[in-house]
Amino acid sequence: MAVESIAKTLGTGSGIDTNALVESLVTNAYANKNHTLTTQNDALTAQISAIGMLKSNISDFASALTSLTGSGSLATQPTSSNSGILSITRLPGADLAGLSATVEVRQLAQGQVTSSQLFSGGSGTTIGTGKLTVSFGTGTVTDGAMTDFTQGPAASIDIDIDSTHTTLKGIADAINAKKAGVTASILSDNNGARLVLKSATGASQAFTLSGTGDLSALNVGVGSASSVNQVAQDARVAMDGVEAKYPTNSISGLIPGARIDLVAASVGTKVAIGAAAPTTAISQAVSNFVDTYNQVLKAVTDATNPISGPLRTDPAAKDLLRQLKGLTLTELIPGATDDVPHKLADIGVKTNRDGSLSVDSARLSKVLSTYPDDVEAIFGESAGISKALSTLVATAIGSSTSGKETGLASSTATYTKQQDKIAQQQDKVTTDSAAMTERMTQQFAAMDAKVAAYKSTQSFLTQQIAAWNAQNN
Repeated sequence: MAVESIAKTLGTGSGIDTNALVESLVTNAYANKNHTLTTQNDALTAQISAIGMLKSNISDFASALTSLTGSGSLATQPTSSNSGILSITRLPGADLAGLSATVEVRQLAQGQVTSSQLFSGGSGTTIGTGKLTVSFGTGTVTDGAMTDFTQGPAASIDIDIDSTHTTLKGIADAINAKKAGVTASILSDNNGARLVLKSATGASQAFTLSGTGDLSALNVGVGSASSVNQVAQDARVAMDGVEAKYPTNSISGLIPGARIDLVAASVGTKVAIGAAAPTTAISQAVSNFVDTYNQVLKAVTDATNPISGPLRTDPAAKDLLRQLKGLTLTELIPGATDDVPHKLADIGVKTNRDGSLSVDSARLSKVLSTYPDDVEAIFGESAGISKALSTLVATAIGSSTSGKETGLASSTATYTKQQDKIAQQQDKVTTDSAAMTERMTQQFAAMDAKVAAYKSTQSFLTQQIAAWNAQNN
């Protein structure tokens, strides 16, 4: 008889609920083992979760600091005394300490702008098919007419005008689609429409346009009907009285480490260029760093609490706590002498008795005033505290390369392997429980059958004795 069938008939002979009895016996037999395995698995789950939280916290901390220092907001910033004439921006990695100069914007760079003759039929006027050729170089313009043109080294560019682009608007679309270095637009009014062409800025971006057949009505150049409304020219800028020319109004070569954007020309107006130390930005950065550090430290301290911490015995987590506590005394400027600030502790970041940090604002303000360049170096891009924290995080998180884990990665691997073993043991308990249930079910079935036989015999004897007694009476 199958075990399932046996289980359904258990107790029919003895009257005992042997099915519930077997279940109770099996459950109690493995109760301690299941409880132990569940407790161990829950503890490992808590450890893995705590490791993940610590890795996330310290990674986010380092990433935020790297992003902040990399933004350039904690570095010396260039200044302009007249932003209406020019603005100046620091380039990544630049050292602008001590920057001082005067700049005079004598001329802005601009591109050549031309307009064709007026077509009374508007933008839908049919011009024709053929080929337009654009050539770039330098030109001379007098009263809106090009009087001379010298082609530059770049080859001319041909633009084919097919039967689908014969109108003035179609020709403009074809020119723009070619991306030949000039942009085309249509200028319309009540009298008709004109084809307007514009080049990039710079004296070398003067251009001519020549067309075949009917397209010659759009020619630009010496002797053409088109007007030159704006002359191609370079920007002319004088720094400390020395003039230089640039093809654009965004200049990165005039002052090393800075980009100057020209806004307006003002001959004779000298704009003072200087540098401002990021005192306020660094003060705020120090405060934010301390606040974030304290949050991370608390998370690590709680996780490694010797009584209640899930990672109280984890060597990698305890090493992370040790490294964090030593961060304020880490050398942040290689080769710095003792007479200049080169550690967080030197700029007013104090360690409290509980290990948390606080800021001595008076000390920080004094150091920023006395050693602005050294403090700036501590918060330099990919250097100083940013580099130190990134190194700490890389060591703490560890890796899983070459089959050998280090840091918190090693802890995660260890706990995961232990969970795998517990899962195997739990599977074995399940298998053993099923086997015990089957064995005991069969044993109780045999017992129940014997009890049923005894009860049948008892019933027969009871009836027989009753019959004998009746005969004697």
